[in-house]
Amino acid sequence: MVATAQILAYGVALRSVKILVLRFSSIGDIVLTSPVLRCLKSQIPDAEIHFATKSQFVSILAANPHVAKVHTLSEDFSDMLREFKAEKFDYIIDLHNNLRTLRISMALLSVPCYRFRKLNLRKWWYVLTKQKVMPEVHIVHRYMEACKPLGVEYDDQGLDWFGPESFTGAVQLPQHFVAFAVGGTYATKRMPLNKMREILAYTTCNFVLLGDRQDAERIKPLLDEFSPRVQSLCGSCSLLDSALVLQRSDIVITHDTGLMHIAAAIRKPVISIWGNTVPDFGMYPLFPRGMDALNVHMANVPDLSCRPCSKLGFEKCPKGHFRCMEQQNTAHIASFLG
Repeated sequence: MVATAQILAYGVALRSVKILVLRFSSIGDIVLTSPVLRCLKSQIPDAEIHFATKSQFVSILAANPHVAKVHTLSEDFSDMLREFKAEKFDYIIDLHNNLRTLRISMALLSVPCYRFRKLNLRKWWYVLTKQKVMPEVHIVHRYMEACKPLGVEYDDQGLDWFGPESFTGAVQLPQHFVAFAVGGTYATKRMPLNKMREILAYTTCNFVLLGDRQDAERIKPLLDEFSPRVQSLCGSCSLLDSALVLQRSDIVITHDTGLMHIAAAIRKPVISIWGNTVPDFGMYPLFPRGMDALNVHMANVPDLSCRPCSKLGFEKCPKGHFRCMEQQNTAHIASFLG
């Protein structure tokens, strides 16, 4: 190992290896870096791992025992670079690979930097031609490629989540329930109200709905129709509390969102619903080796010539029909809920 050779002399560690990991956003992407942090810490003796991200995502890393220090991305870039230089890092692992991370590595030119390959051109070609040109591996495996020069390899143990064991707010939950993460950054990632209604109508389960304030307004008709067995915590629950709701649930239904990855990290059975994006991009729920078949069902509408229409999403279907969600088999989805 490069790092091991650097710090060992006569079998004694002279000092820790300081590694700066860069990933500025977003929730799911940062959760997906957790195997990198675990493997770096477990496979490099005395590794001291620092992580740089935006302030709104610090809570995701605050309790992670593999991270010694979290640096907040500052609007004053020069001040942040001075902070990084003072740390005297030995290596940079760039898991974002954009202009800002390039600027950081250029400012710390003497520090070896290993970058994650984003494959944006392949994604663009896939969206344009519908030809599956992405590698058939999860993005975590591509993150781990950036660690290979340090002799660090993926351990097949899935994602990690570290958070509080009790709620920070007042949250009342049924004894048994389905957690339904109804949100999504883009409308074309979100199941429309009529399809969510079908899932609720097919079952007699209790549901707890999670999302933001905009989702709270959107799902009000469902509460009116299915109360009291459907309750909403949309817009009233922090990310850490939302993770605890997932942990207390029996099963999680979710779109292609950060909560999908948190659910996988806490080993909850996941039904992931896919609209305009596709699992082939490599960001599907990741479990430890051997657990996937028992814990994941991915709900797709097969054989749509227009999908994927974007690597991210849109505020409305570009074709106007929204078949990737409107043709979801909600009876099949509901069959997994018991």
